[in-house]
Amino acid sequence: MQPFSVFVRWRPLPPDASDPTELTRDYEPHPANNRISISLPSQSRQHRPWKSSHAFTQIFEASDTNRTVFDSVVAPTLPLVLTGGTSNVFAYGHSGSGKSHTIIGYDYEHTEHYGLCLAAAQHLLDALHAINLNTNTNTTDETSHLDLGLGLRMYELRGNEAFDLLNGHSKCHIREGGDGKTHLRGETEVLAHGRVRVRPITTKACWSLDEFLAHLRGGLALRATGTSTVHELSSRTHAVLEVEVVSRALLAARETVVERESEFVPVAKRATDVYLEESLKGLVKNEAGKYVPNPGYRVDQARIDEAEARKAEFLGYVEDAVRTVEEVMRMAGHACLGGKLVLVDLAGSEFYHDKSIAAVPRLKPSPQEQRTGRQINTDLLALKEVIRARAARAARIPYRSSPLTMVLREHFQGTTGGDEKGGSCSRMILTASPALGQAAATVNTLKYGNLVGMVDLGK
Repeated sequence: MQPFSVFVRWRPLPPDASDPTELTRDYEPHPANNRISISLPSQSRQHRPWKSSHAFTQIFEASDTNRTVFDSVVAPTLPLVLTGGTSNVFAYGHSGSGKSHTIIGYDYEHTEHYGLCLAAAQHLLDALHAINLNTNTNTTDETSHLDLGLGLRMYELRGNEAFDLLNGHSKCHIREGGDGKTHLRGETEVLAHGRVRVRPITTKACWSLDEFLAHLRGGLALRATGTSTVHELSSRTHAVLEVEVVSRALLAARETVVERESEFVPVAKRATDVYLEESLKGLVKNEAGKYVPNPGYRVDQARIDEAEARKAEFLGYVEDAVRTVEEVMRMAGHACLGGKLVLVDLAGSEFYHDKSIAAVPRLKPSPQEQRTGRQINTDLLALKEVIRARAARAARIPYRSSPLTMVLREHFQGTTGGDEKGGSCSRMILTASPALGQAAATVNTLKYGNLVGMVDLGK
């Protein structure tokens, strides 16, 4: 299994297309990867064909269904998920090229047309059901805390902000923790007795495909859309769907960590307050305005020690809760617990000033829409540079270049490690339109994928 592969998917022309003319495209197969050649129209400033490198693992025609794409792109990576690893799937392309149709799909009735997310959920749930039956041969308790299911997280990134699609589109904060990982946190809740609770992004537990679909549709209904250079209902955010193998025991253990952390906050704050209070009482200003030891007060070290001891006690509760999570993972009956499939429906790339093609009718973006488009392009450039830096084994990986690459950092870890247990692999699907009027955007999409696809070959 290649650590990183790039695929191309051509979308069909819409039935109401004003110009049914398609780009001329040729493929050159190769033992490793394919090459694409695009002949630009005669009105183009660049008359010579554009030709890619041998960068593309497979090319899907407009007649290929979502099921065909799933079988070739996602299905081969799911054994990695079922051994505790991470599979990342990106859909990249300009607005209207079929990214959301590929990742999400719009037909929830026919399995042939399921988006990659729903098809993968069905495959994983079937596999987990078989594992549960094999593990629980001596019990009929379907609510066992050890039963395996899927946890779904959905959020969208817009500029420097993140929004939880499974929690009423609430705003989240992107934070880098002391563990070196990037965390998505919800709004801070102030509770009784000085407790402060900061929940992670919402995880919806799903034990059946119907549950999964209900949560998926609920989250999608909250996703933001806007005007792009192609149409008025373009996805103007990056949508990230994380599908994780979970158990009730794991979810309960994680919830306990959140509660222990909330109990720790007021105790830690009091320890700090006591230390500062005693330290300030032990100092006094002299005639020169400098702080010197206060001869009239003796710092109550016992009071400080008592507060610090209580802080250490509650910190121990937090650490115990974290160890419980680790223990649940370690003692799970199957290695798949914690395995993830991460699907990223990237916002449509924009090319506002591309003049390589004669003018075609398009919606004129407002200044705000142009700013949004530039931010999207900045995120996509950062993603490309992260992929290239990882492939080159660079000493510094520019994850902090954008919020998108920051939140994906954990999922990228181990990408170069291939298919070993706990590793990660990535796939990118380039969605492209054969429409003559979108030739410039299509070639730019293929150029992006060409650069990304060649990194795994060391070229």
